[in-house]
Amino acid sequence: MDIMYTSTRNAGEKATASQAILKGLAENGGLFVPERIPTLDIDPDTLAQMTYQETAYEVMSRFFTDFTEEELKTCIANAYDAKFDTAEIAPLVHAGDAWYLELFHGPTIAFKDMALSILPHLLITAARKNQVRNEIVILTATSGDTGKAALAGFADVPGTKIIVFYPKHGVSPIQEKQMVTQKGDNTFVVGINGNFDQAQSGVKKMFSDAAFAKELDAAGYQFSSANSINIGRLVPQIVYYVYAYARLYAKGEIQKGEKINVVVPTGNFGNILAAFYAKNMGLPIAELICASNENKVLCDFFATGTYDKNRPFILTSSPSMDILISSNLERLIYRLTGSDAARNAAYMESLAANGAYTVTPEMKAGLSDFYGNFADETETAQQIQTLYRETGYITDTHTAVAAAVYAKYKADTKDTDTKAVIASTASPFKFTRSVMEAVDREAYHAMTDFELADELGRLAKTELPQAIEEIRSAAVRHDTVCEPEEMERAVRTFLKLR
Repeated sequence: MDIMYTSTRNAGEKATASQAILKGLAENGGLFVPERIPTLDIDPDTLAQMTYQETAYEVMSRFFTDFTEEELKTCIANAYDAKFDTAEIAPLVHAGDAWYLELFHGPTIAFKDMALSILPHLLITAARKNQVRNEIVILTATSGDTGKAALAGFADVPGTKIIVFYPKHGVSPIQEKQMVTQKGDNTFVVGINGNFDQAQSGVKKMFSDAAFAKELDAAGYQFSSANSINIGRLVPQIVYYVYAYARLYAKGEIQKGEKINVVVPTGNFGNILAAFYAKNMGLPIAELICASNENKVLCDFFATGTYDKNRPFILTSSPSMDILISSNLERLIYRLTGSDAARNAAYMESLAANGAYTVTPEMKAGLSDFYGNFADETETAQQIQTLYRETGYITDTHTAVAAAVYAKYKADTKDTDTKAVIASTASPFKFTRSVMEAVDREAYHAMTDFELADELGRLAKTELPQAIEEIRSAAVRHDTVCEPEEMERAVRTFLKLR
């Protein structure tokens, strides 16, 4: 049975999977959601024998029902190939009291590769299916990792251009260098003098501008998104939770039907929402542990039922989580309203107008699948240092936030028996300074970022990822900087519009 997609803000807006992927964002700023969550009706013994690519097909084919088997398998084969440095694609590594799901073995050494390696193929296939003749302009805001992963995925893809906005002073030096050295005649990178929320709001504003869309169409362009607001980004993220569970079962670490906990460091809420969708497909997940850094708007929401972005924006050592407007939370709010688009739209209007909304007690009760907590900068650094000294395993700052919050979860709930999978969202090589100073500040604080990378490789007993070697001497190709209110002008300049 085909699955259709509907807007979280307009019950009358419907789309097939390919149409939803192509549009990226629904009208009026809504997000596309499946009208129902399909069931993953596959025996664990069968799942345990599957490769990552085979698992991906079983999950995605249940959501993307208007793609043919050949189309979807071709997209998967083109995405999950030798560009990943391990045949497993997403290895599970045991360290301390948890299993770390390493999602950083792709070309840009961050978890965004898991979905952004396939999105260009899904998008081009969707365009063909819907007889689109316009050039597709990928318009994306990034808090650090999405930008490079999207740029790498779409660089020189025929029929596309990609424009990435990032907070000029809100990403790590290596994250920035990865973006500004990106090759490809169809790529454009812009730093804004603001934070991620301002970049994301600017992108959403352009998506919602009907007059601008008409002008773009006349010039032979149309916007689409590579952010996790695109359902073509979200669904591929479900795959690795299913794969992780199957690997644990295959290893004999869990019994058939035994539940696991999943711990996810999150800012925009997409990664943990994917785990929530996996649970609703039937994957035996007990608790969804939502880990925040000091920008703990999600942690506070789970505790109080009030989402309030009216607070200081804090720059931390885990910049991909430095977010106060968690866009993907809207998909959960919509579900909690009983799929009432009008009620959800009212909450989002309140967020836009007042910076806050409060859900009903009944809706708050629906959050029982989630545990929220946060780790501050000191706790994050201590977690990196402790895990390294006790096990020799080194995590990045975002994964350390998750591990620190997992420790708080166990202390709060006394749940020490349920196996836990921690989503390890980035390579420590992407945040070398923060990681190495956490290991030993006095020994490493005077080194350059690339000296730190070399030393990290020695400590971790591993070769430097190719992604780091490539940018060591790469030339800067993108040096545009603008104010948040100048974002549309930057787009017009790149597309040679008036």
